[in-house]
Amino acid sequence: MKEYKVSKKEENIRIDSYISKKDETLSRNVVQRLIDEKNILVNGKSTKPSYKVIEGDLITVERVEAKQIDLKAQDIPIEVIYEDNDIIVVNKPKGMVVHPANGNPDGTLVNAIMAKCKGKLSGIGGEIRPGIVHRLDKDTSGILIVAKNDVAHMRMSEQIKNREVKKIYWALVRGIVNTNEATIDMPIGRSTRDRQKMAVTKNGKRAVTNFKVLKRFEKYTLLEVNIETGRTHQIRVHLAEIGYPLVGDTVYSNGKNEFGIVGQCLHAKSLQFKHPITGKEMYLEAKLPKYFEDLINNLM
Repeated sequence: MKEYKVSKKEENIRIDSYISKKDETLSRNVVQRLIDEKNILVNGKSTKPSYKVIEGDLITVERVEAKQIDLKAQDIPIEVIYEDNDIIVVNKPKGMVVHPANGNPDGTLVNAIMAKCKGKLSGIGGEIRPGIVHRLDKDTSGILIVAKNDVAHMRMSEQIKNREVKKIYWALVRGIVNTNEATIDMPIGRSTRDRQKMAVTKNGKRAVTNFKVLKRFEKYTLLEVNIETGRTHQIRVHLAEIGYPLVGDTVYSNGKNEFGIVGQCLHAKSLQFKHPITGKEMYLEAKLPKYFEDLINNLM
């Protein structure tokens, strides 16, 4: 347990900001969770993340160790793009779920990474998401960062939250996109018609997707997509909304699947970010999966 006594010059700071500045291994999100779980007390009493500290406050922080993860490390082949003591960057294959959930208890990226890293992953993500800083849909392939320790996890999460990580995707869509580049700025939220789907809705959260045309084919277009926000199914929803659904995406394209592909033609191609520990500028790419490359070549 750690204790902090608030000085005069530290007054009027939100407690979640105050604690995360005192302990760099704790992000504001983690601090907020600890507050909700009553593991952070002010003068012996529970509080709220919005509480602003005052001089003389005695704050106690009970660090809850990450629970033992009841997951199996599975020797599943996974392409490693980059690895050091703090992060591992992989090329997730299409069809692989990132972490265990109902219906997918094993065979996930987490199971594979646990075997690769001998269990040395950050605990911030919780019991079933060790190391997972960001995610990709099951049927979206491509580059993904996994944190090996809590400091790396917290700093990568902050970069993503502050939109300092540049994510580039390649997407093959149905239809000829006439404009060379454009920005889609439409809010996304849970669909009121189908709770399993997302949709453009006025009550949703702001979502911004930028794209430019890489190649036009007879009936299809290959796009480079850069997202400024990270809403669930954002690229799929936005492109379908403007009339260019992803090839293979039966969820957001009226069930059409002319090439017999399971899952959407969407690949996380590259990431640009600062290394969470060294601060070094990083640019990493994930090669296209063979089915995607073959499909593009066949359309030429």
